[in-house]
Formats: sequence, C-alpha cells, structure tokens
Amino acid sequence: IPRGGGAAPRLYPLTKKRAKPAVPLGANYRLIDIPVSNCINSDINKMYCLTQFNSASLNRHLSQAYNSNVSNTNSNPGFVEVLAAEQSPKNKDWFQGTADAVRQYLWLFKETKCNEYLILSGDHLYRMDYKPFIMKHRESGADITVSAVPMDDSRATDFGLMKIDKDGRIIEFAEKPKGAALKAMQVDTTILGLDAQRAKEMPYIASMGIYVFSRDAMEKLLTTHFPDANDFGGEVIPAAKDFGMHVQAFLFDGYWEDIGTIEAFYNANLMCNDPKKSRFAFYDHSGPIYTMSRFLPPSKLMDSMVTLCTIGDGCFISKSTLTNSMIGLRSNIQDGCVIEDSMIMGADYYETYTECEALPGCIPIGIGAGTHIRRAIVDKNARIGMDCQIINKDNVQEANHEDKGYVIKDGIIVIVKDSIIPNGTII
Repeated sequence: IPRGGGAAPRLYPLTKKRAKPAVPLGANYRLIDIPVSNCINSDINKMYCLTQFNSASLNRHLSQAYNSNVSNTNSNPGFVEVLAAEQSPKNKDWFQGTADAVRQYLWLFKETKCNEYLILSGDHLYRMDYKPFIMKHRESGADITVSAVPMDDSRATDFGLMKIDKDGRIIEFAEKPKGAALKAMQVDTTILGLDAQRAKEMPYIASMGIYVFSRDAMEKLLTTHFPDANDFGGEVIPAAKDFGMHVQAFLFDGYWEDIGTIEAFYNANLMCNDPKKSRFAFYDHSGPIYTMSRFLPPSKLMDSMVTLCTIGDGCFISKSTLTNSMIGLRSNIQDGCVIEDSMIMGADYYETYTECEALPGCIPIGIGAGTHIRRAIVDKNARIGMDCQIINKDNVQEANHEDKGYVIKDGIIVIVKDSIIPNGTII
C-alpha cells in the first residue's frame, strides 16, 4: 500500500497539478515507480496506492505502466490501482492522515485475503527487497515491524528515532530529538546486524516510514483500539507499543533518501548523474526500476557538448552545452543553450508548428535558443523563450513569483508546469 499523501506543500509547485507520487524522476520515471518496482522485484503483485490530491495523472500512469504486467499470471493475478479519497455512508471526510486513509479502505483490503499489509511511502528513493523484511516480521511473531536505517549524529535530529531491546523489539520512540534527548536514543545497532565499527559510527536507528502490519493487528488498531488516530508513525505505532503489541525493528542498511522537499528532490536527481558519487543507480539489472513503455524515438544530440548528464527518451538537443543535468522525456533544447546543474523534466507530448502558431506569441514547448539555465528545475511543458537567463543572478533563497511562472526554494529556481517564460527574461 504505497501512500500518495495530500497536497505535498514541501514539493510545491511540482505538486501543483499532480499527486506527489506522479512527480517525474530520473529523466524517464515517476516517484511511484520506486515502491512499485521494489514490490514487483519482491514478488508482490497486489498494490493499492492511496491518494486524495490530483490523482488523474497518477492513475493514468499506473494503469498504463503496470496492470498488463502484474496481472498476466492465472495462478496469482495481481493489480496496481489508485484509491482516492471518496465519500461513503460511514465517512464523508477527506483522508485525515495515513492511518485514516488505510482505515477508510479496510473493507476493500479485506477482500484480498492477505495475511500482512506492507505500508510504503511514495516520496522515497531507495532499492529494497521486501522479502527479508516480511520474513523478519513473520519469524519474530511481531504485530508490526518497522523498517529502519542506521544514522549518525549529524543526521539523527532530522528523523523519528527508536530504541530497541536485545531482541530488536522497539521500546521507545522520539520525534527529532536534540541534545540530551538525542543521546538517550543511542542503541547498539549490532543487534540488528551492523558490524562493530559501523555500529559505533551510527548509534541511532531512524524510521523509514515503511511498515509491515499483521492483518488482525491492523484491523484491531484502526477500528477498535484507536479509531480516531490519523497517523501511523506519530500515533498508531507508538500507541500499539504502549498497548502491549509486539513492535519489531528491521534494519535496512542501504541507500535511502526522503525526497519530499524541493532541495532533497533536486539533489537526489542530480546525484544520479555521476557514477563515482551516486549511491543510487537506475542501471542495476538485479533490481530494475520499471515505468511506462512510451515507444519514443531515440534522443538526438546535434553538435552538443554533454558532461555528466542523464538524457531521457525522445529528446532533441542542438548545438548546446549541458553539464551535470537531468534531461527528461521529449525535451527540446535549441541552438546555443547552456544548461548547468539543472533538471529539465521535458514534455508530455510533441508539439507541431501549427499548434504552436495558434498560441499568442508562439513560444514552443522547450528551451529557446541562446538560453542559459543554472541550478533550476524546469517542470513539464514549460515554454521558455530565446535568450533567457534563468540563473538566480541575485542568489535569492526564497521567492514566490508563480504569476510569472516560477518559484525559488532553497536557492533553486522552479519553473512551474505549463508556464510561459517570454524571450529575454532574466531571473
């Protein structure tokens, strides 16, 4: 059950016209492709994605990308479906949180006759085989198992931390502790499998927001014991521990990044460009990341200089210089452009000259000739004119000029989806 979340203000304006899991990622993908691919690679083929905000593009992507693949076996047919918030005789409200979203659809989950529910997040970047996670849950006899990553002192204050006993059972939770409260959350991470040296370097464990619930425990917690609780991490799971349920920790000792903010999203994408620095690769054949088959032509690069870039399908790049950038599907970059440290998300469709001429000013989708873009995210279908400078020349850290087609967050310029940036604009 990947959770899509609500309006996702931390990722705005990328979530202005789409659900958070539908945000483009890594030139060819969307965020939802990460948990869904991890499920497929873990032999899990029954998936419901919960969302309540702008779910049309997410629904379209999932139905076109996966259902024909996960439902092609007669012995164990699967599905990938979006469940949006809806009114019912019992509940006429929007989802109030992750736990409430699951509660409202428990009647549907029961029909699958599954013994466990795997609760995932839609805005994390990681590659994980869920089978050992689920096996640990079964072997320990836990009601709930929480996947955790080891943390050092510098990052631990940004996450919800847990303490465990000698058997890995969770005995205490703390949300972003600092000072003495942080030191009190240190644990012996060798209990969960880290070697002694790394356990010394990383004496904390942080929740990944990924859980396995036994079916009976889930139903009792959400309907009987805590029918008004709205959040798993902040309410249901700590309360289940206090209630006497067995809450177990499972250590995931691999790359994992929460990319729920503009800065984290930007950094995680560009990190994938450099194989010497990248801790996540889309090229791992043992755990491929799947997405929609779009049947686009190969990308064409004409007299261009490209350094440390990832270029998606169907792009056209002419006489330009690209450095450390992520270039998305159907991107059109005209003569003389300079693209540095940027993410260009591309376009949803190819545009003909006739279609462009029908618009006022006729600025084509893509990047106009002579434009310089640095440290920016250009959302899909943006029309950027000729000789623009999108470089944050004044080093502004925060600004909202959505009426002009852009927002600045953490010093990163974000060009809003479908925006028109006139010729000669300087940002």
